[in-house]
Amino acid sequence: MMTATGQITPMQRSRGEARVALDGHAATPRLAGLRQAGSAKVILPRVDGPPELVFLNTSGGLTGGDVLVYGVDLGPGVVAVATTQTAERAYRASAGVARVRVELSVGEGAFLDWLPQETIMFNGAALDRRTELRLAPGAGCLLLETVVLGRAAMGETLTRIGLRDWRVISRDGQPLWVEPLTLTDATLRSGGAGLAGARAFATLCLVQDGAEALLSPLRAMLAESGVQAAASAFPGRLVLRAQADDGWPLRRLVARCLGLLRGGRALPRVWQI
Repeated sequence: MMTATGQITPMQRSRGEARVALDGHAATPRLAGLRQAGSAKVILPRVDGPPELVFLNTSGGLTGGDVLVYGVDLGPGVVAVATTQTAERAYRASAGVARVRVELSVGEGAFLDWLPQETIMFNGAALDRRTELRLAPGAGCLLLETVVLGRAAMGETLTRIGLRDWRVISRDGQPLWVEPLTLTDATLRSGGAGLAGARAFATLCLVQDGAEALLSPLRAMLAESGVQAAASAFPGRLVLRAQADDGWPLRRLVARCLGLLRGGRALPRVWQI
């Protein structure tokens, strides 16, 4: 009897790292550092107002074993906006976990808007993401994270998922806001104790002096068909959480709230509303 043997070659996994540093005066920031490796890139388009940093993953998505790192470092007094070119996609993982690390540092008196577009989770996806934002004295930030569970227009329903999403904002090493999130197969089945059938959810966190003064006007604009949303505030912090049956009405609500929290400034050019 003849037998055939062969060695299975592991599938190639993507690796990417993109970091950018800005310093100089608030009115005229300049590029102080840039690193790009593998599948991660960062683009600095010409825009009016604060510079925009647009990150992208050229591999087209994430799956088990992929590693992606984004980094921003703002010098004292610099104001900037960082986003992603499009929604990130986490695809089914046959083995392993996709790992994403976002490392943001904001110097004294500086301000960063971290406004990535949605992360779309596909059935069987496994993603471990950690976002750390470090603030110096007098610095501020606006942080957004949106997750969409499948594509409603394609009739997708998720039954298997692994998501660990850890977000931390700190100042001088002391945590100001910590939000750990874990989604599993059991979470998808947990009804009201979990997402209650919602396909999309988002969190916005504003950290700056006087942020709590925006709570009342923010609550006044939360009405959006198909979306459940609530906001809370503490001295120097304002948090919005929202969930919806579909990503599109949630995106409209988030865009409206960003307009208020950003003082009427336009959304990043790569956003499509």
